Amino acid sequence: MSLLIANDLKKTYGDKTLLNDVSFVIEPKQRIGFIGANGTGKSTLLHILAGVEGVEKGEIRHANAFSIAYVEQEPVLVGEQTILDAVYEGEAPVMQALHRYDRALRRFQENPGDEKAEKQLYDAQANMEAHDAWEAETLAKTVLTKLGLQDYHAKVGELSGGQQKRVALAKALIQPADLLIFDEPTNHLDASSIAWLESFLKAYQGALLLVTHDRYFLNRVTDAIFELEHGNLHYYEGNYEAYLEKKAEREAQAEQDEEKRRNTLRREMAWLKRMPKARGTKQKARVDRVETLKAETPEQEEGTLDFVSDSKRLGKKVIEATEISKSFGDKKILDDISVRVDRGDRIGITGANGTGKSTFLHILAGLLQPDSGVVDIGETVRIGYFTQGEADIDHSLRVLEYIREGAEVITTKNGAMITAEQMLERFLFPRSQQWTYISRLSGGERRRLYLLRILMEEPNVLFLDEPTNNLDIPTLRLLEDYLTQFPGAVVSVSHDRYFLDRVAEYLLIFESGGRAERFYGRFEEYLDQIEAAKTDKKPVQKRPRHRPRKKVSYKDQQEWKTIEDTIEQLERKQAEMEKDMAQAGSDKARVQELLVEQEAVAKELEEAMERWTELATVMEEES
Repeated sequence: MSLLIANDLKKTYGDKTLLNDVSFVIEPKQRIGFIGANGTGKSTLLHILAGVEGVEKGEIRHANAFSIAYVEQEPVLVGEQTILDAVYEGEAPVMQALHRYDRALRRFQENPGDEKAEKQLYDAQANMEAHDAWEAETLAKTVLTKLGLQDYHAKVGELSGGQQKRVALAKALIQPADLLIFDEPTNHLDASSIAWLESFLKAYQGALLLVTHDRYFLNRVTDAIFELEHGNLHYYEGNYEAYLEKKAEREAQAEQDEEKRRNTLRREMAWLKRMPKARGTKQKARVDRVETLKAETPEQEEGTLDFVSDSKRLGKKVIEATEISKSFGDKKILDDISVRVDRGDRIGITGANGTGKSTFLHILAGLLQPDSGVVDIGETVRIGYFTQGEADIDHSLRVLEYIREGAEVITTKNGAMITAEQMLERFLFPRSQQWTYISRLSGGERRRLYLLRILMEEPNVLFLDEPTNNLDIPTLRLLEDYLTQFPGAVVSVSHDRYFLDRVAEYLLIFESGGRAERFYGRFEEYLDQIEAAKTDKKPVQKRPRHRPRKKVSYKDQQEWKTIEDTIEQLERKQAEMEKDMAQAGSDKARVQELLVEQEAVAKELEEAMERWTELATVMEEES
């Protein structure tokens, strides 16, 4: 029996049809990837399935006991809740048991001699037993740890946007649900967390529907693909690779059908011109047939960039960074890192969150000064910098006006001129959308527009900081094709394995402690080496039935007394920096400085939380 059936769903936004009588079925345990350009209505359909939005026509049918867990691209959580409060929130009895137990445990820890608190804890433990919730508690804390969230009682409102997204992911992963819906789940996750999430979802017992730009993730997790195009939903059996093959077949067939349509239209038009103007039924039928054929013009397909722009001339000397070091307070972010960027280079920068990747890119661009070391930028270098987050775009401008501010036309290597209108079409903005106000675009469409603006300014060196976040797959394919033809140098910071494998010739892997390792090869090969090294270091052994207790050292005891204060200080520092960020406003230099400081504090806090977990385990064993 099907899990969910949708029939003839219709949804419009102004004069744009997002869903045009869309029908589909989701089967139990099915893993569906959802593809489509930004602005086509993917998030709208997810909202409809989750009950956040309604439809103008159509119906969705499922069992009465049906439940959904939904994680939006930018989830909204209650700031006053702790991480565990947020994760345990839910109507399922097991979630309520977890929530009750966590609150009772905290009350008892705060008032260890209180009989009422002790009774509440005892009752909560009995309730956990009754609902078989102990396994769910272990799962919740395992998921949080794997997603880099060790301080379970931190306030949600004090977390960064990326950390809040991980809290929402953890909540969805442990909720009992028939259908799990994710909108860009890999944003803000590093490579190890993404790999863990892949393995978790493969074993997930419910059905899955997800939007993601991560094509390796899509390929490994899904067994079917939905593609939303011009209001129509296409279904493909198989993973992302199978989708590419079957879509190519569909497009080839569509091209043949279009050629037949044009030939038939030419014949009918020629016949009408030759024949006398009669008023018979046959004549009218032919006229109607011609009008129908004219109306069947296919919609604009995915854009292509089959040219190389005539970027500003790049001299022999590009960028050379020598022995770069940078610290924030006592925390060393970069330690004696050197790199040379030559014309034509394709360098990928990756590593765990908080290891200084964006800081290093800022220093390479000359936007941030290192504590020591030298950055030498060539005189002919013209950097195009695609930064993370929401770009500083005037939303009162129209799409075409914004692009024309960058350039009216660009010139190809062959001397051909391409107008701003034509470039917008190639970047999936049809003529009908080019006079739309930017305020009416989706977040993903604005990112695509911002990327095009940078390319229109014809840089000869491109810096891309997490370019795959919030860009759809069609735009990523456009960007990757452009970069293969781009004559200048490209430096990309990314966690996206597929993107790095396509655009990077070698990798700089940033590590904690401020070091960076060079790796010549694909990102996937590097990850395989890391896993192999872990296996060699940790041979499989039978776990002893009784683990010997580790003796708590005097140093550990002293650290245990102060570590919670350290964590609280770092959390307060994070909150203060967020206020400073809001006050900085349009002071770009100050904003960039704060972003770098935030990265350092986030890494320091993560390490402190990991140490707290280690010490808590040791102290618990000793007690």
